[in-house]
Amino acid sequence: MTNTIDFSKSFESVKSLMEMQAATITKSVELQKKAGEDLAAFFKTEAEKAKELKTPEDVVKFNVEANTCLFELLKAQGEAFTELAKSASEEAMAEVTKLTK
Repeated sequence: MTNTIDFSKSFESVKSLMEMQAATITKSVELQKKAGEDLAAFFKTEAEKAKELKTPEDVVKFNVEANTCLFELLKAQGEAFTELAKSASEEAMAEVTKLTK
């Protein structure tokens, strides 16, 4: 399969790809910032809750609930980063595909 590349489109495509990269990096940094803030808020809240624990049973229940919430938070954060990577990849591939048409 041989496709010819229209070099007049190349510059615009490269420019577009670089703009996509910059936008993706910006979104990634924003996601990282939000993830850090969410984790800090989570631990602050859990530390406050921990002050109220009185029995070993309270500690065990607290630990299970806190860890469940933490893993759900981390899962949601991972899914957000995965979605960003997926959409950025799809946009980039669409742009590269334009080069070969």
